[in-house]
Amino acid sequence: MDFLTGLTNLTNWMGNVIMPTLAGLFFVIAVLRFARGVPFQYSMYAGLAALLISGILRAIETFSQQRAWNDPDAVWVTLLGLVNWSANVILPLYGALQVLIAVLHYGGAGFRLYPGTLWGRHIVAAMCCFGLSGLLRLAEFFVEQGAGGLS
Repeated sequence: MDFLTGLTNLTNWMGNVIMPTLAGLFFVIAVLRFARGVPFQYSMYAGLAALLISGILRAIETFSQQRAWNDPDAVWVTLLGLVNWSANVILPLYGALQVLIAVLHYGGAGFRLYPGTLWGRHIVAAMCCFGLSGLLRLAEFFVEQGAGGLS
């Protein structure tokens, strides 16, 4: 076994086994601290961070396995897949969440919790999310149409 294979196996083990296990431990600590009436937020945030690390590692593994390790375009295809996934999945979901928040703020929900929140800011954020997602999809369409060369 060479060094790179060992490092890959260690990374997979840490991200897929150890971090979710630590997340569960941190969540148990948070519940126990909550039951005692002491501050529990740090343990809860540590558990969420451990899950995020595991999820980010799995996402990077998925994006990087699209090409062979010795392909010179592997980094570009990985970055392109990340941007494509972010623009086609994350931005529309975040835009829908911003519309929901704007409707709730316009209706007066949470006005005692977040005084001074403008609902228009959330509408503009949603429009930016949907607009950027649409522009990236349009650019993707034109790139696919032009892949055959100029005629």
